[in-house]
Amino acid sequence: MTNITEETRPRGRPRSAKAQQAILAAAIELLLERGLHAMSMDDVAERAGVSKATIYRWWASKELLALDALATEWAAPSPNAERDTGSLRGDLLARFRPWLRQLNGKPFGRVIAGLIAEAQTDPEFAKLYREHFVQPRRDATRPLLLRAIDRGEILADTNLEVTLDLLYGPIYHRLLHGHAPLNDRFVQQVIDAVIAAVRSPSTG
Repeated sequence: MTNITEETRPRGRPRSAKAQQAILAAAIELLLERGLHAMSMDDVAERAGVSKATIYRWWASKELLALDALATEWAAPSPNAERDTGSLRGDLLARFRPWLRQLNGKPFGRVIAGLIAEAQTDPEFAKLYREHFVQPRRDATRPLLLRAIDRGEILADTNLEVTLDLLYGPIYHRLLHGHAPLNDRFVQQVIDAVIAAVRSPSTG
């Protein structure tokens, strides 16, 4: 995976893959344990077994490191997420269920909350957050909607961006607020509601 700050990092000696993995692993562990606000570069350096200067050589702030760590944690898709199941409902379930298991496996809610809070006050970070965290997930799901249009399952003039908002919005809402279970039944309900809203009349 290309680091999110690769384009702005000054030229120097090549990054050690072992150090990179140790730093990212330490960062995600601390984020999950303490949240972004309580995590420090000193803590990351100590846990990763590297100097703080080494971390700052590659990440200018703990916020950028946190974003990279979370993107790396969620980078590997399930093989099922890419397959054509023959229906939009099947395709969406195959994509969202592995992510749901990730979300429920660790306390990601407070990690996301910390990143969103930082994005509200730092426009440069907000741009990186959208480009390297929000957009890739939407970009991976958009082809499923296009495939459904080709099958005639949903209307050809379906607003894809609004549909993606409708799919992801409820999941982030429950993740961040914790007011109701974020479980498989809920994901199915969200997917069914969205499909009903954009379904082609010819499919019933």
